Amino acid sequence: MEAVKMGATERRKKIQAVTVLSILGVLIVLAFLISMNTGYTRLSPLDVIRTLFGAGTAKQELILFDFRLPRIVISVLIGAGLAVSGCILQGLSRNPLADPGILGINAGAGLMVVLFISFFPSKTAAPVLLLPILAFVGAGVTAAIIYGLAYKRHEGLSPTSMVLTGIAVAAGISALMVVLTLRLNPQNYQFVAVWLAGSIWGSNWKFVVALLPWLIVLLPYVFYKARVLNVINLGEQMATGLGAPVEKERLGLLAASVGIAGACVAVGGGIGFVGLIGPHLARRLIGPKHEMLLPASALVGGLLMIVADTIARVIIQPTEIPTGIVVAIIGAPYFLYLLARAR
Repeated sequence: MEAVKMGATERRKKIQAVTVLSILGVLIVLAFLISMNTGYTRLSPLDVIRTLFGAGTAKQELILFDFRLPRIVISVLIGAGLAVSGCILQGLSRNPLADPGILGINAGAGLMVVLFISFFPSKTAAPVLLLPILAFVGAGVTAAIIYGLAYKRHEGLSPTSMVLTGIAVAAGISALMVVLTLRLNPQNYQFVAVWLAGSIWGSNWKFVVALLPWLIVLLPYVFYKARVLNVINLGEQMATGLGAPVEKERLGLLAASVGIAGACVAVGGGIGFVGLIGPHLARRLIGPKHEMLLPASALVGGLLMIVADTIARVIIQPTEIPTGIVVAIIGAPYFLYLLARAR
């Protein structure tokens, strides 16, 4: 009888999770359509439809295909990637405050990108494709430093030590970036300052091509390892007792998280809090099991980014503010709420 009840409960939870994922998908499609219609130059829904089917004017095609669509696609990809990266880090560290921005991984990726942009400001196709690789190197080195400092031999990875170490490392890298930016000429300094604020600067199809392979390769791997994350979440001793090669799996998932975050930072700039908010909201909607939590986090992150980017483009027209600022306005109060709740 108990087994029947448990089976019915599991089916009900699965149906609820699928329903939530479907609703999130519909909301992303709606936000996508609204964002295509929103901007300094107005395109009505009918204009958008006509342009998508090749019946628009040359100006409408330029606005939609060369400016709005690539930026919208990049916003969704970055939001999904950062949210999944944050979900992995929260699962590995068993710390609800873990996030690639807070832990300093974004800062490490940003440092490498800033160095490259400062000394090699070319925007040709080859450097664009190189940026995610450089960001991955910077994020990987930063993650290795944080992991090494926070890991205790007989206690494993301490969640509190991980967050505190990440904050300290991020502060050090930020200070180094300030020193580097002081050496830049005014044009490069302005560009780097906007990039660090979280401007989606790579708003053309070349940057979509640069980002997409990383997500296509790493996201399926992470989703495949969802059950491993569930086991690691039980604690290192319990996971080892269940036969999971904890250290090997942890390093693989950490590398995937770093790769996703680094590629997103290379294209989107220093956007924070998405990796914190996305998994939290998804967990409230769908529960703690990573089989559903990871895709839900991706959808919530994508929805958050597309809404934030749309607001950033229209709030003070004809100019725009960096998307990262809008995300920070949303994310900072939520982060303070989580800190207060943790206490």
